[in-house]
Amino acid sequence: MSASILEEERVALADETPNKPARVTFRALIIAIGLSIIAALWSRQAEILVVAAQVSESVPPIPALASLILLLALNPLLKKFGPRYGLSRADQIVIYCFVTISSAMCGPGIIRFLLMFLTSPYHYANSTNHLASIQHLIPSWMAVSDPQAITGFFRGSASGVPWRLWLVPLATWGAFLIALWGAMLCIVLLARHRWMDVEQLTFPLIKLPLEMTDDGGSRIGPSFFRNPIMWIGFGLAAVYNLVNILHVTLPWMPTIGPSINLTPSLSTPWSSIGSLTVYCQPVLVGFGFLVPNEISFSIWFFYLLSRVEALVGFTHGYAVAGMPFEQEQSMGAFLVMGLWFLWQMRYDLFLPAKRGKGMGLPRLPLIGLVASFAFLTWFCVRAGMTAWVAAAYLGILLLTSLASARIRADSGVALIWLFPFYQQKKFLFNLLGSAPMAGSVPGTLTIFAILTFLSRGYFPALIGSQVDGLKMAQEVKVPRRQMAGVVILAAVVGLALSFWVHLTTYYQHGAENVGGGLWGVDMAVSEMNSAAGVTPPDHPRTVATAIGGAVALILLLARQVLVHCPLHPFGYAIATSYGEFVWASFLLVWVIKASLLRWGGVNVYRKAVPLFLGFALGHFFVAGIVWGLIGAFWPDAARAYIVSFG
Repeated sequence: MSASILEEERVALADETPNKPARVTFRALIIAIGLSIIAALWSRQAEILVVAAQVSESVPPIPALASLILLLALNPLLKKFGPRYGLSRADQIVIYCFVTISSAMCGPGIIRFLLMFLTSPYHYANSTNHLASIQHLIPSWMAVSDPQAITGFFRGSASGVPWRLWLVPLATWGAFLIALWGAMLCIVLLARHRWMDVEQLTFPLIKLPLEMTDDGGSRIGPSFFRNPIMWIGFGLAAVYNLVNILHVTLPWMPTIGPSINLTPSLSTPWSSIGSLTVYCQPVLVGFGFLVPNEISFSIWFFYLLSRVEALVGFTHGYAVAGMPFEQEQSMGAFLVMGLWFLWQMRYDLFLPAKRGKGMGLPRLPLIGLVASFAFLTWFCVRAGMTAWVAAAYLGILLLTSLASARIRADSGVALIWLFPFYQQKKFLFNLLGSAPMAGSVPGTLTIFAILTFLSRGYFPALIGSQVDGLKMAQEVKVPRRQMAGVVILAAVVGLALSFWVHLTTYYQHGAENVGGGLWGVDMAVSEMNSAAGVTPPDHPRTVATAIGGAVALILLLARQVLVHCPLHPFGYAIATSYGEFVWASFLLVWVIKASLLRWGGVNVYRKAVPLFLGFALGHFFVAGIVWGLIGAFWPDAARAYIVSFG
């Protein structure tokens, strides 16, 4: 081997040493954009046309993990042309973070929801609803109202997308969503020092991509893939999915069902506890092994406690529909936690102090947060909302996002819908009713109805991708300012691709003619129709919200006093927002982890981590990547074995 080649290898390895800062390369961004386009086309085929698999709503999104695996497979081949042609670990992480954000933007909880709210008032207006009476309250720059364009959207058009009509609405909504995205990023940047440097939170969800890309300078790849324990976990998840897939083609084959519904076996009064289902979620078990044990315990404990609440309410004659109002309790918990973490950040927000050379808090995130919030409020007021209603709603959304980011950083529960969905809006209606909000501004309730997609969709919850991305940037020595730019660019590219994918698909085939075209339309029609009516306050649900906030506050205070408090506010918030889906997985993982720690100690626990990461990776690979690709082009089979990641 020549001296020049040896020198090239020495330089390449030096570039990846932890002591030398990395940087975001132009090559990495180009690759990330190209992979984002492929991911958008995959989402179009799998989620909109045939509804085979929701690949974009998993955590992390299936296309992002597939992109990382592809890069890891191709990188050794690239390095054969010379070390300079290979992708560094920083490049791989940047690309992974970029595709994570851009592909999530193409999912069902953002643009697909928004487009239904913008078009439904015109297409579904008839004599049996009030949609026609509110059409004049929707500004022309916010939505397309041309009858031919609306008909083409829902039924298809031979002339394609009328981009001239859509240009202004897309630009205005793009600016609104990027401003909201920027506000959330500023919150994360303000919290970054406390969470990453002072409290040193665990960030469980970044463990897998970091392990997958850490080759330690080895020529034969990351040690993660040479660990037989990891492959045992991978194999267990693969077998679980392959058995279920074989059952689709060979019905006589046994199957391991994704869930077991225990509700039919319950008799009165036990049936009053509501639904009780055991869901098999390999991803939650895999990543859940990294979750602190008090959070895992609190999740299943508080969920089963909520079933007891329902039973007690029924036996005492308090049989109100929705009792015990878990989502409302979760809303109270998220609001209190958001305020708590905001209070913890008060010195960073208002009294920035020097923390050593170069460690003073940057003023830019605080200025950006204020400017973004001001723009968002102005946008809503300009559209026709009362200023205080707009500010209150946006404040609730951002507080919920702050709590979501902290839960993601500390617990890493792999669910995109892990928030009190729909409650950010309903909280105000439950508390005040619609009359005070309508006031003297007739368009308030109509614009508020359109903005429902922010509380029912998962856009604010994507703050978790931001906080994970910044932490991974810290681990691979990418400057946070550069990673912040990557996060913004990924959102811009993802939103542009999402608008393009959805509109071209709908105008080519018709939203009414494709499997996932009308996702969210029922809620859009219901919300827009109710904007013309009057909603009274809901006192029982308001009380439930207050109780949820009080419980969260008590748990937060208890953890300040009691070092080994077994109950965690995060577990309570998760159990009341999405408990039915996650409780069984965390009961299982709590039992396993507690047993290993008790009988084997920390060393045995650490040796078992690759087993559970492999278990999560095996499920992602077989059920997400392989089955997601097969299902995109063989939808009948995929519908027979539906894999839910969210």
